[in-house]
Amino acid sequence: MRVLIVNTTERTGGAAIAANRLAKALRQEGAEVAMATRNIFHLSLLTFHFSLKPLAFYGERLRIFIANRLSKHNLWQIDLAYCGEDITRRPEFQQADVIHLHWINQGFLSMKSLKKILQSGKRIVWTLHDQWPYTGICHYTEECDHYQTHCHHCPLLSPPADRDLSYQVFEQKLRVYREGNITFVGCSQWIADEARKSPLTEGHRIVSIPNAIDHTTFHPIPKREARRQFFGKRSGKTDDGLPDDKPIVLFICQKVTDERKGVRYLEEAIKQLPDVRVIRVGQGGDYEIRDERRMALLYAAADVFVTPSLQDNLPNTIVEAMSCGTPCVGFHVGGIPEMIHHLVDGYVARYRDADDLAQGIRYVLAHPELAETAAQYARETYDEHRVAQLYMAEYWGK
Repeated sequence: MRVLIVNTTERTGGAAIAANRLAKALRQEGAEVAMATRNIFHLSLLTFHFSLKPLAFYGERLRIFIANRLSKHNLWQIDLAYCGEDITRRPEFQQADVIHLHWINQGFLSMKSLKKILQSGKRIVWTLHDQWPYTGICHYTEECDHYQTHCHHCPLLSPPADRDLSYQVFEQKLRVYREGNITFVGCSQWIADEARKSPLTEGHRIVSIPNAIDHTTFHPIPKREARRQFFGKRSGKTDDGLPDDKPIVLFICQKVTDERKGVRYLEEAIKQLPDVRVIRVGQGGDYEIRDERRMALLYAAADVFVTPSLQDNLPNTIVEAMSCGTPCVGFHVGGIPEMIHHLVDGYVARYRDADDLAQGIRYVLAHPELAETAAQYARETYDEHRVAQLYMAEYWGK
């Protein structure tokens, strides 16, 4: 079986990480997998370059800017899919049995591109890394439920209007999605259930399959050993002065100032916990880590991983942390309550409640036995072989 995995970026972002891990898992099951991204077309050792059309892409941003009354607010939370590449002409597309879409926004695929893909007659699978595929223009709906009938009066636009950009793109998606059959795959049950509420998914198959994790990289390591390897150690302390027995609270996101990731609530919670050390990983944080093995050491070194995200699907960071035997604390939002089992392998705090977030951190620190439960759940749920087999069944239409 030949599978073409399609994602805007090759390595950057959660969707790219999940797509690469799936590609690896599928290859281990005997599938022939190629990857198409905005900048390259990759198959084995061969790389084919695409030319991103920057003028068209920035023209799309300009249209959003004008529609938003010349405000940059929400400029990158919206995608219109007006411009993009035609990947159907590539031999890798033509030879593929399955076209597996992941995150395809910000100038990679346009609605015209999607129409050609659907008209190809190939089996189409689309993993939902956010809500854009079944909304008008937004990646996360927050409290808006217009997508359940027909997007209009988008709260991300100012001023909202009856037939605004969200209405127009929703209409276009309705027409394009009728061109073929799509199997939508929710990384979480939550996003799969939300997708079923949208008219855009009517007549299409919707299932839920989690992301895969490489357990040879992300696995439990004794904390003292993980700290020694990550930080270095001298006379009972790490090289940065961190005592071996000081609890570590870990927070990771691409950009630590991203309001959607809820760092403000973490900071409020930590004020109530003076005896812990907080490590923030990401742009603007204490570390920026690219290497997965080094990242796995930090997960294992931490006592608790906190994800105060205000909108999320199935965060790779929770999968990674649990696989390393690190219990997690997060808000009751999106797919997070499916991943963290309250008081069993972590703590699910009340939404936007910094006090309860602090209580969750205290609970995890007081119950070290949660670590083994978290690791066991991750081994069973996010196993590469299991996830690949579930996808292969969808590819074959079983």
